[in-house]
Amino acid sequence: MTVFAARALRRACLVVALVSGPAVAAHAADAIEYRVLATSKTSTMEKEMREAAAAGFRYGGTMGGGTAFGGNEVVVIMTKAAPAQRYEYRLLATSKTSTMQRELEEAAAAGYQYRGQSVFSSTFGGREVVVILERDREASTKDRWEYRLLATSKTSTMEKELAEIGAQGFEFVGLTVATTAMGGSELVTITRRKVQ
Repeated sequence: MTVFAARALRRACLVVALVSGPAVAAHAADAIEYRVLATSKTSTMEKEMREAAAAGFRYGGTMGGGTAFGGNEVVVIMTKAAPAQRYEYRLLATSKTSTMQRELEEAAAAGYQYRGQSVFSSTFGGREVVVILERDREASTKDRWEYRLLATSKTSTMEKELAEIGAQGFEFVGLTVATTAMGGSELVTITRRKVQ
């Protein structure tokens, strides 16, 4: 679903809500709004997520893959429930493990936290791991995290590496399994631990 189709769907829902009367009004405080964003460019997705966040929406989930009309896209669901909180988003997309590790460290230093990841074929980048990060602009205290990215083609190696990093206090936050330019068919795992 394109952004334009999602907006048309929201307008239709608003008309139904206005016509439905008091029964709907009683549940308005519990209502949750959604935006479905889909694009084949990570830069476009980051822009659309920032626009949705400015309107009070928050990241809900993501998946990359083929859609009926858009081809290979990354699809993101954004949600809004009262009271709306304000968030900022950063998307990291790369085909190199070392680049992703460096970008995760930079984003964490700026107060961003991991929210989700996927692998998809972008228009310009080929097969990439995409990581979505979020920062709460209104939080009085910002938790700081340290991230470690693990990438391997063997599950036994991944288990060994997770055990080693787990002993250092890193917790698992996300996993993608796909053929990427990072190293063929790989498990890409992201872990984090709170900075004291």
